[in-house]
Amino acid sequence: MTAADTADLVLRIVVGLTIVAHGYNHIFGPGGINGTAGWFASMGLKPGIVHAWASGLMELAAGAGLAAGFLTPFSAGAIVGIMIVAGMTAHRKNGFFIFKPGQGYEYVLMIAVVCAAIATFGPGYASIDHLATIDDNLDGWLGGLIAVAMGVLGSAALLGSSWRPEPPKPATPATQEATTQDA
Repeated sequence: MTAADTADLVLRIVVGLTIVAHGYNHIFGPGGINGTAGWFASMGLKPGIVHAWASGLMELAAGAGLAAGFLTPFSAGAIVGIMIVAGMTAHRKNGFFIFKPGQGYEYVLMIAVVCAAIATFGPGYASIDHLATIDDNLDGWLGGLIAVAMGVLGSAALLGSSWRPEPPKPATPATQEATTQDA
C-alpha cells in the first residue's frame, strides 16, 4: 500500500465516519428525528419529517460507503449534495466563518471539496471498490465528475422541489430608523 493509498484511506475513514455520526445525531440525537424535522421545517425544507429521515439515512449510508470505499464516487456525490443543501439552507446567510455552531459555510464547503477530491483520487487499495475491481472504472476525472455532478444536480433538484424559506420580514419604522442612524 502506497503513501497515497494510506492518505486516501485516512481521509475516507475520517470524513465518512464524521458524516455517519452526523446522520446518527439527526435521527437519534438529543432532539431525535422530530427535533431535526422541526429544525429542517424552520429553514423551509418541507415536509420537515421527510427531509429529516432522508438526510439522516443518506448521511448514514453515504458516510459508511465513503469510509469503506464502496461505490466511492456515488458515496462522495451524496455527501457533496448534502453539504450543498446544508450550505444553502443553514449556513450561507451567516457568511464564511464558523464562530458558533450553525454559522458560516466553511465546514460544509470543506467537506464537499474533500469528497470531490476523494472521488477524483479514487478509493485506493484498501477499499471495497478495489476488492471488487471496479475502482479502475470509477476513479480519476470520471469519479470526480460523477461526485460533483451528482451533488450539484441532486441538491438543485431537492432545493428546487422542496425548499420554501420564509420571505424576509418587511422592515418596521423602528428598524428603518435604527438602520438609518447606524449609517
